[in-house]
Amino acid sequence: MRRSRLATLALTLATSFGITLTLAAPAQAAPADRYVALGDSYASGVGADSYTSESGSCLRSNNAYPALYNTNIRPASYRSVACSGATTTDVINNQLSALSSTTTLVSVTIGGNDVGFASIMSTCVLQGEAQCVAAIQAAEDKARTQLPGKLATVYNGIRSRAPSARVVVVGYPVFYQLGTVCVGLSATSRAKINEGINLVDDITRTAATSAGFTFADVRSIFVGHQLCSYGTKWLHALNVLNLTVSYHPTAAGQSGGYYPVFRSAAG
Repeated sequence: MRRSRLATLALTLATSFGITLTLAAPAQAAPADRYVALGDSYASGVGADSYTSESGSCLRSNNAYPALYNTNIRPASYRSVACSGATTTDVINNQLSALSSTTTLVSVTIGGNDVGFASIMSTCVLQGEAQCVAAIQAAEDKARTQLPGKLATVYNGIRSRAPSARVVVVGYPVFYQLGTVCVGLSATSRAKINEGINLVDDITRTAATSAGFTFADVRSIFVGHQLCSYGTKWLHALNVLNLTVSYHPTAAGQSGGYYPVFRSAAG
């Protein structure tokens, strides 16, 4: 009788451990997503250092939000074709070919270069307040009339090439915290720059929603980490020794700002 009870207990324990191991296995399995990242310098990770040798002038960083997703989540496959300086035309001509019918997750950050982010910031820094405000106003007018159509073309291309994919459109952070003591650009220039970025983000959100895509808005999470804020800065200020990184997220901005927002939106 005692031997029978011991055998029953052993069988029960073995069965219990077997069930535990069976239930635990899926949590250890790699996700099945086939992930492709598209976009410009904010998606490639300019300013976040640790650039991959294969990316050349596209400056794809191991600290960029797509690469962090790959490192942490381990999708079944991952490829980033995001490139510094890319416009919507560049995405259409050079990046969409990375997608296929087997792609299940796509991220894209694009539109800033179509309205001239880089040239606007150069104007604001070098030419003063009046020219800064005028340049941003011209860019806002261009954004309202041209950006919706350009984004729609990109999004239609994504859907055509990856019909079953979840698509996350990731926006831009607003550069400046207002109402603080800050050297450099005038308060008027900083406010106008923020206005322009907010307009691009709002247009992008509307276009993404119309396409049935998810918009990942990073503006709120960057509050307190912007230029002129009193917290840890997640954006590079003007860097005269390395102009390319100016006004781009740092590695901390990618990991603390972009990545968690994208991770949540990707599901």
